[in-house]
Amino acid sequence: MNDMSKLTATAPAKLNLFLHVIGRRADGYHLLQTLFRFIDLADTLHFTARKDGVVRRVNEVEGVPEASDLVVRAARLLHRETGCTLGVDIEVEKCIPMGGGLGGGSSDAATTLLSLNRLWGLGLSRDRLMELGLTLGADVPVFIFGQNAFAEGVGERLQPWNLPESWYVVLFPPVNVPTSVIFSHPELTRDSISLTMRALETAAWHNDLQPVACKMFPEVAQHLEWLERFAPAMMTGSGACVFAGFASEAKAQAVLQQLPSAMRGVVTQGLSRHPLHDWVND
Repeated sequence: MNDMSKLTATAPAKLNLFLHVIGRRADGYHLLQTLFRFIDLADTLHFTARKDGVVRRVNEVEGVPEASDLVVRAARLLHRETGCTLGVDIEVEKCIPMGGGLGGGSSDAATTLLSLNRLWGLGLSRDRLMELGLTLGADVPVFIFGQNAFAEGVGERLQPWNLPESWYVVLFPPVNVPTSVIFSHPELTRDSISLTMRALETAAWHNDLQPVACKMFPEVAQHLEWLERFAPAMMTGSGACVFAGFASEAKAQAVLQQLPSAMRGVVTQGLSRHPLHDWVND
């Protein structure tokens, strides 16, 4: 067995600083352009290697049965693809709201692949782990890529993107927005103009999924309306969470302190790259 039998690893959330739907593939998947930013709001995962080849989650995660948990699916996928004879016990500490568009499940899956590649001594490349991650979900590869990124395709074609230091107020509307419902809605904009990377600097950023989510879930619109009083605000992913960026932590905290008691939110810092970026060779 690898001499390192235990690992604790971070799984950061992401924001979509914009999300444009520019078309649709023949198989029904939507073609996107987006800018991913990692933030320091994160889940924490604990991995303990086993000699008997068993892969299991050892704690309950509310609303997520073990068999359908992306963490367990990622671990079993890696186990199957590599023929590894070791197993693992996984404990998941959730801090990222589920169904919020913050990528928590995808991030947990990516952290599992990165961590078990290290714990089990597999030596897979970043590209190979990203290939495996894509079979679990379109947002998984960017967390393995490990850098803030301009993404195209279904979200898997990635170019690194440097972003300035920033703090964000992220609000958590009390609804779980199903991604499939938003993407299948007949009123969803599917023909935004495709942007070149050069044009990003001056383009008007927006989220094409936001109008549909606001119409279907008034709580999202209410949280956006409140946050817009202080700075330009946007929904991340397919929702429900909304955010606004600020130049300093003090400015973000000043806004959060005015949050009505019926609303929930946090101040979180943008990351320059994923905390586990150096855990795998390119």
